Amino acid sequence: MPKNSKVAKREFDDEVIESVKDLLSNEDSADDAFKKSELIVDVQEEKDTDAEEGPEVEDERPAWNNKLQYILAQVGFSVGLGNVWRFPYLCQKNGGGAYLLPYLILLMVIGIPLFFLELSVGQRIRRGSIGVWNYISPKLGGIGFASCVVCYFVALYYNVIIGWTLFYFSQSFQQPLPWDQCPLVKNASHTYIEPECEKSSATTYYWYREALDISSSISESGGLNWKMTICLLASWVMVCLAMIKGIQSSGKIMYFSSLFPYVVLVCFLIRALLLNGSIDGIRHMFTPKLEIMLEPKVWREAATQVFFALGLGFGGVIAFSSYNKRDNNCHFDAVLVSFINFFTSVLATLVVFAVLGFKANVVNEKCIAQNSEMIIKFLKMGNISQDIIPHHINLSAVTAEDYHLVYDIIQKVKEEEFPVLHLNSCQIEDELNKAVQGTGLAFIAFTEAMTHFPASPFWSVMFFLMLINLGLGSMFGTIEGIITPIVDTFKVRKEILTVICCLLAFCTGLIFVQRSGNYFVTMFDDYSATLPLLIVVILENIAVSFVYGIDKFVEDLKDMLGFAPSRYYYYMWKYISPLMLLSLLIASIVNMGLSPPGYNAWIEEKASEEFLTYPLWGMVVCVSLMVLAILPVPVVYVIRRCNLIDDSSGNLASVTYKRGRVLKEPANLEGDDTSLIHGKISSEMSSPNFGKNIYRKQSGSPTLDTAPNGRYGIGYLMADMPDMPDMPESSDL
Repeated sequence: MPKNSKVAKREFDDEVIESVKDLLSNEDSADDAFKKSELIVDVQEEKDTDAEEGPEVEDERPAWNNKLQYILAQVGFSVGLGNVWRFPYLCQKNGGGAYLLPYLILLMVIGIPLFFLELSVGQRIRRGSIGVWNYISPKLGGIGFASCVVCYFVALYYNVIIGWTLFYFSQSFQQPLPWDQCPLVKNASHTYIEPECEKSSATTYYWYREALDISSSISESGGLNWKMTICLLASWVMVCLAMIKGIQSSGKIMYFSSLFPYVVLVCFLIRALLLNGSIDGIRHMFTPKLEIMLEPKVWREAATQVFFALGLGFGGVIAFSSYNKRDNNCHFDAVLVSFINFFTSVLATLVVFAVLGFKANVVNEKCIAQNSEMIIKFLKMGNISQDIIPHHINLSAVTAEDYHLVYDIIQKVKEEEFPVLHLNSCQIEDELNKAVQGTGLAFIAFTEAMTHFPASPFWSVMFFLMLINLGLGSMFGTIEGIITPIVDTFKVRKEILTVICCLLAFCTGLIFVQRSGNYFVTMFDDYSATLPLLIVVILENIAVSFVYGIDKFVEDLKDMLGFAPSRYYYYMWKYISPLMLLSLLIASIVNMGLSPPGYNAWIEEKASEEFLTYPLWGMVVCVSLMVLAILPVPVVYVIRRCNLIDDSSGNLASVTYKRGRVLKEPANLEGDDTSLIHGKISSEMSSPNFGKNIYRKQSGSPTLDTAPNGRYGIGYLMADMPDMPDMPESSDL
């Protein structure tokens, strides 16, 4: 018997009853007799071929151990470093508490509907992003490849940030913390404070000079920073070991990596609330500035944050959901994960501003003490009359309220001479208004605040361990967005692919651990993901709503979930979300065009940042990143449109799942002679009888429409079966 027939026969013998039950579950509910029927298969022949040909058939698709593990994986992927150091910054910058309103509106309009869409297609088709979008529309199959490219770009620099965090974590087991004070420089004659540190601050100096040992521009490589190279290697080893067995290894780690950050955030919030000034920080954070809400920039930044907070377009959401059971309620998952993400952002914002409020209070007290000494000096010199100072105020131990009273009096009395005195108002709001985000928040502002904590090393260890877990949770989803589609498509071993992917990423990532590496992180963060991901998600929406058909998709959801999703999603997917995404894309392009492409360079002589534009080769790299990320979409479209590659055998669309197994269609499929249990042609099938019935695909059904577990707009007919009711010839169940 031909080899294909043997493989198909073995498949037929093993799981045909299960597969038929799957298919029967998709038939109309009225066909009760049809549903209750069984298909009995003679399993006596060719048992020996199982042992011989077993390795040629793919093992069952992995599945989550339980629902909690899956939810934690999705939460771990969506809740990342941006929730801690990006969302609080946007809140402060865009109206405080008023920013939450546009964010919530856009979460409902863009976030949840598109998150639900990605969860649905992944769970229904049970493949990674390449297989899913190739199945939905082969000409748009490049969407999946584009997602993989973007995931790779993001993984390159995201793991560098985890490496930075590992370095700070390793340095936190010291008392005092190494960034607590400026280092002293000794020479033959005397000892003095490091000038670069004295001009900036201890934490700023430690970040730029001790940790990064940064160069003055992106053109000055400066060689590898070996401390960060070792940390980068350690972070990739951690990711590789966690991902090497897929969800079966990473899923168990999710229990810790996803839950531990919440423990730390709650502990930080409780501790911060017991410190002076924390309430001032929270009050400043949530004081709404309603007038700012009317600015288009606020809505654009809120939409961008919603978009990236949920990990849309990366492929990780699709990859994780593809390991779900087919009847899982993914609508509930979409709403739950979206709101967990939102409330995590709010919790992180409370923690950040409670800590920054404490830091601002410490800085403000120092400011008041220094300026009070200046006032005392002016009083002794006679520049300021003692008579204008209220008698109840002791400038040697002045409170903030008393200082502000004295400051206002001096400002009124010395109206013309006041600027010459160089006195500072020392308002705590001025310190809180210094907006910081990203690495500036985590490695400078927050670390400085923790130096004032009692038992500061403990809190530093907890903080950076939290950041490591947040980063790893997102990295697991990002890498899964690369590994799962490739494994599904090209049938390579997951362990080998994971090791190769991590090794290649580490070698490529060495550009980020040069002395100029921080500037490359900024470049990749600005240009490798934003526009390409927006385009990817727009194409995803178009592919489902207009190419595949929104009505058919809603019917498929009803069949999969057991209930019809709200009509709200129909209008969101078809009209509102595409328009909002297109508006966001145009706004992002305009903003990118108006903003000069550049980066903030650290100038050692000035001990401060200075904005520099990218050199010509840097501009080329920026454009290349965006082009390479989106290039697979037009390439695959042209290939499929012009039939440049023979799709008759082994193509992506000719692979289908049968309860966790992948079955490949043979190259010689011909119309009605095609069997759902692939591998047999009609000449090799025995004549229909009760013991050996073949479940047949409807005549004329195109090969590309074969769907996992049955239905995606294609109907099935049973071969003539005795003692069974006749089936209506419906072409679309």
